[in-house]
Amino acid sequence: MYLQNFSLKNKTALVTGAGKGLGKACAIALAEAGANLIILSRTKTDLTKVEKQIIKLNRKCRSIVCDVTNYEDVKKTFSSISKLDILVNNAGTNRPEYFTKIKKKDMDDVVDLNIKAAFHIAQLASKIMLRSKNRKKVGASIINMSSQLGKVGAPRRSVYNMTKFGIEGLTKGMGVELAKRNIRVNTVAPTFVETPMVKKFFKNKKFKRLALGNIPLGKPATESDVATTVCFLASSASSMITGTSIIIDGGWTAQ
Repeated sequence: MYLQNFSLKNKTALVTGAGKGLGKACAIALAEAGANLIILSRTKTDLTKVEKQIIKLNRKCRSIVCDVTNYEDVKKTFSSISKLDILVNNAGTNRPEYFTKIKKKDMDDVVDLNIKAAFHIAQLASKIMLRSKNRKKVGASIINMSSQLGKVGAPRRSVYNMTKFGIEGLTKGMGVELAKRNIRVNTVAPTFVETPMVKKFFKNKKFKRLALGNIPLGKPATESDVATTVCFLASSASSMITGTSIIIDGGWTAQ
C-alpha cells in the first residue's frame, strides 16, 4: 500500500539536458516509475536515442531540440506544453579554473546556463503547473539539480560554487511561495557522479585521488543514485518535503 506512493503513472515530466549523463538517467528512471516524458537537449541525435529507450518502456515521449540559454527558444518550447506535473531542472555545466584566472566569457557562460536558464525554466514550468485547476489536490514537483558544491567550497570551483549556492537559494524561495498550491520544490545535491563530464575530470589521477579521498564511502556516486532520488522527490512519497535538499555525497559534507 505505501509503495504505491512511488508511482508516477499518468504524470508528465520534463527533463532538461536529457540527452546524456544525469538528465538521460533521470528521464529513463521517471519513465520506469510510470511517467510520460518531455525531454530537452541541444542535440537531436542524443534525444532520439533516449526517446527510443523510453518508448520501449511503453511510455509517451516527446523530444524537443532546445537551447535553454536562449530565452526566446525556451518560451516557444514551453508555449507548446499544456500539461506538466514534474520538472527536473538538470541542464548545467562547469569550467574549472583558479579564481584569479577565470575568464569573463567562461563565468558568463556558466552563470547563463546554471542560474539564468534554470530560473527561466523553473518559472515557465511553474506557470504551466499553476494552470491546472486541481493542482492543489494532485500536487506537482520541481527538482533543481544542485551539487555538494552548493553546500561547501572547493578549489577551482568558485563560479560553480556561486551558481549552485544560488540554486539552493532559489529553491528555498520557490518552495515557500509555491507551497500554497502544493507545488513542491527541492534540490538533489550529488558529489562527483560517474558521468561523461566527470570521467574527463577523473583522467587527472591526482584530482581523482583527492576527490575520492574526500568521500567517506570512498566511491563516486552513480547516475542511478541520483535518478532514484529524483524519482522519490517527484512522487507523492515525498509529499511533505519542500524547500530543501537531498545530499548524495557519500558523507563529503558531513566532515
